[in-house]
Amino acid sequence: MNEMTTVTTAKDWASDQEVRWCPGCGDYAVLKAVQRTMPDLGVAREKTVFVSGIGCSSRFPYYMASYGFHTIHGRA
Repeated sequence: MNEMTTVTTAKDWASDQEVRWCPGCGDYAVLKAVQRTMPDLGVAREKTVFVSGIGCSSRFPYYMASYGFHTIHGRA
């Protein structure tokens, strides 16, 4: 089977949601690193899901233009 690679950019992975983390939070660096890395992986956004738990980092799926699942403590 011939797998087609999806061509995306970091901007394609950024959602339209305003990031609401505190200034200087390390979550910004993680978010940007993931958004920059996803195009290199060549996976389609519609075939990707990000799962998060509780706390500030739980908003991560909202900031990615893909599927996401926000769950309760200990389930992510």
